[in-house]
Parts: sequence; C-alpha cells; structure tokens
Amino acid sequence: LKAEGVRKTVMLTGDAPRIGEAVAAALSIDEVHAGLLPDGKVQALTAVKAASPAGLLLYAGDGMNDAPVLAMADVGAAMGGLGSDAAIEAADVVIMDDNPMKIPAAIRIARRTMRIVRQNIVFAIGVKAVVLLLGALGFANMWIAVFADVGVSVLAILNAMRALRTKKLAG
Repeated sequence: LKAEGVRKTVMLTGDAPRIGEAVAAALSIDEVHAGLLPDGKVQALTAVKAASPAGLLLYAGDGMNDAPVLAMADVGAAMGGLGSDAAIEAADVVIMDDNPMKIPAAIRIARRTMRIVRQNIVFAIGVKAVVLLLGALGFANMWIAVFADVGVSVLAILNAMRALRTKKLAG
C-alpha cells in the first residue's frame, strides 16, 4: 500500500490488543486500535476520517462486524471468499480470493481506468468543441460533423479497450 502512495495505514480489529499490536508491527501498520466491537470500529473510523479530511479512506474487512465501517468508508473492500454476506453487501469492492495483497492491484487498476476515462472525456469534448466552432464559422461540413460524432465514439471505445489489458497490473 505504501508503494501505491498510501500515506497512513490504520488497523481496526476486534482481536486482543496484544495480538493486534503484534500483527501491526509485523506489517508496518502505522496505527492500531484493537479489542473493538462494531460500534467501537465505527467510532475509531470516524476519528480516523476526521484526522485526515483531505484523503480518501479505504477500509478492508471480512466479517459481520465490519459491515457498518465498510459502508462508512470512502471505499469499502470486503474479503469475499470467507467474508460474511453483510460485509459483501456493504462493500464497494469484493476481493474474491481473500488475498489482501490484491488491494494494491485494485488501486492500480482503478487509477489506470480513471486515466482512460479522463482521456476519453477530454478527447470527445475537445473534438466536438472544435467541430462546433468550425461549423459556426462555416468551415465544417457534414462529414466532419459525422466524424466528430461517430469517429470520436469509435476512437474512445478503442482507447477504453486498453482497460481490458489490466491483468498484468494485478501481479
């Protein structure tokens, strides 16, 4: 996660404090809150969100106790293989094989997809604006207008197809 630009990692767990702190130390987690019941996780997540208002908050969990915080987080990621139905329903993303190492891959895929979406939006609006201006000045004919509509759509679709090649990002 740190390699993907995540500045702060926090663990909220219902496990005993001794176990939570040992796991957090082994994984280089910045902050740990252990021994939490579901309402304690909600309070801790609220405090974490308040402490970092500028950033997005991703919460990953797998149990029934995680459903409220999965729903509260900016992005909720449930571990789907062994996760409870409540956690899966509350989550935005479901990791189907319970491998938390897939979360950084999901972040890379989401960032790449958003770059492609932004490219398509800028390209489509830009071409249409230029053709609209040319049409208003009397320089664009019907074929240019057809290209601005259909051609740009085809090019945007071809550009979006690059998102299909994201499997290598998962590894």
